[in-house]
Parts: sequence; structure tokens; C-alpha cells
Amino acid sequence: MEIINIPLWAWIVFYVLVFIMLIIDLKSFGRKGQHEVSVSEALKMTAVWIGVSLVFCAGIYMFYPGGIDVAHEKAMEFLAGYLIEKSLSMDNLFVFLMLFSFFGIERKFQHEVLFWGIFGALVLRSIFIFAGTAMIQQFEWILGLFGIFLIYTGIKMFGHKDDESVDPSKNIFVKLFKKFFPVTDKMHEGDFFVIENGKRLATPLFIALLVIETTDVAFAVDSIPAVFSVSRDPFIVLTSNIFAILGLRALYFALAAVAKYFTYLKYGLGIILSFVGVKMLLAMNEYVNELGNLVGFDINMPHIEVPTPVSLAIIFGVLVLSMLLSVVIERRRSQDPC
Repeated sequence: MEIINIPLWAWIVFYVLVFIMLIIDLKSFGRKGQHEVSVSEALKMTAVWIGVSLVFCAGIYMFYPGGIDVAHEKAMEFLAGYLIEKSLSMDNLFVFLMLFSFFGIERKFQHEVLFWGIFGALVLRSIFIFAGTAMIQQFEWILGLFGIFLIYTGIKMFGHKDDESVDPSKNIFVKLFKKFFPVTDKMHEGDFFVIENGKRLATPLFIALLVIETTDVAFAVDSIPAVFSVSRDPFIVLTSNIFAILGLRALYFALAAVAKYFTYLKYGLGIILSFVGVKMLLAMNEYVNELGNLVGFDINMPHIEVPTPVSLAIIFGVLVLSMLLSVVIERRRSQDPC
């Protein structure tokens, strides 16, 4: 995978564009607590965010330096990375749905928490991706560890229960925060902090935001290595990741209404994570062979590079099939009175 140095101005333009889109996203759902986000609003905004991402992908195809062949490959890498991150984010949104239910946060206040949660995720993901890129350039064998971890995570998802990660009482960051900062049990409408009897208190709304931010760190441990499986270009990895995250707020309200129809999505995501993990290991044959020699085995594993279009087709196919299976089975259950 060829990596081309992107000029500084392109990075600046990208982050300015992200900032503008965040402001538009905030304004599009109105002011804090003004109204509940409807499903139709959410679907329209989701379509807009997907459209913006595809326009950016077209821009990569037309303007990425290095010639038409390189630009085509980078555009495909962006699409594959975007699809991986978007699909993993869909599963994460169901965790957020249960989290809001746990805290009893009204729908009209949820979009405020999601906005700041996404803003924090953008900052953290940027740091992780730049750090990951630097590590891979220095120690390429780390990709092999990423691959093994993704296979492990993919297999684990078949037995994973979302509600296991929802209980804030088990969140170490929440425990630490409560030791140093007083917290009230009252919601206080859409405020993150309130002043009572001269003391500044955090509300359950802020605790929900803290849990979302910290759980996103755990989500990033899966998603960022998965995107590195289709591209090592930091610009492609970062932009595909961030564009997938930008539309999460709208996607959340769209999925919240139809959550029951995505029962088997996590199995599809498990297959996708396992696939990209195997894809990583197949491209790390030199390190696998060296490791075999060290322990006295002549593995002689060939180098196998799965083309990006093939990866994109497999990821998209598995995602669609798992969603269709969820819809079909749920409809049969609703029609069967027994």
C-alpha cells in the first residue's frame, strides 16, 4: 500500500471542514432540549452525512496526488475504511441506547450528549491514529498483533452481551471522577453541571457523557486496527474514521426506532473483524516465517494481499446479509404468536 505525504494545507482544510460540519450538525437538531429528534429528521441527516462522505471520496479519486491508479486505490481504501468504521459504530450505538435508558435521559437531551461525545471521539481518534501510524512505521510487526487481536475480538463478539458494558458503576473513570467531584442524582433538564448550596455538582447527563467518551476508547481499540487492515495511509485512515463518526448522532436516532431489527448485526461484525484480522496476518508472512524459524518450524507461508475491492465487497456483503437476516427473523417472530 503506497503512502504519499499529504501537504499540511490539506490537513488544515480537512479539519476546518470537520469543524464546519460539526457546527452544522449541532444547529441542524436545534438548541439543547428544544425538541425531540424525529426518525424522519434523523434519516434525512443520515442520508446527508453519507452523501458528504461519498463526495469526499470522489474528491480523493479526482485530486489525490500520485496519478489516477493511486487515486483510485486510495478512494477504494477510503470506502472500505468508512464501511468498517460505520458498521462497527452501528453496534456501538446500541450500547449508547441502553446507556441512555439506564440513566433515564429523555430523548430531547440525548443529542446534546451525543454531540459532545462525538467531538471528544474525534480528538481521541486523531491522537490514536497518528500514534498508531508512527508505531507501524517504526515497528511493522505490530500489524500482526493487530490481526491476532481482531480475530480474537471477532470470535468474542459471538458471545458478547451489550449490557455487560453499560453499567456505569463498573466504569473506572466514573469511579475516579466521583472521588474528586460531587455528583447529584437529579437530572436538572439538559445541564451537565449545576450549583446547589454554593457547590458545583455534576449531573447524570455529564456522567453519561463521561461513560460514552471512555467506552469510545474501548471501541477505538477495535475499529482503528481494523481500518489499518485496508490502508496504512494516515490520511485515509483518519478521514474515513472521522467521516464515519461525524454522522453518528443522526444515525443513532434513526437506529433507535428500529433497534430490534438488528439482532444479528453483532455476528456480522464478528465475521468482519475476523476477516480483516486474517487479512492482516496474510500480509505479514515474513514475520510469521521468521517467528516459525525461531521456534524450529519451517512454515514458508506465502505473501497473500487481498485486493481492496475484494475486501470492500466482502465487508459490505456480510454487513447487508446480517442486517437482512435480522429483519427477516424479527418479522417472523412478530408474526408468530407462539
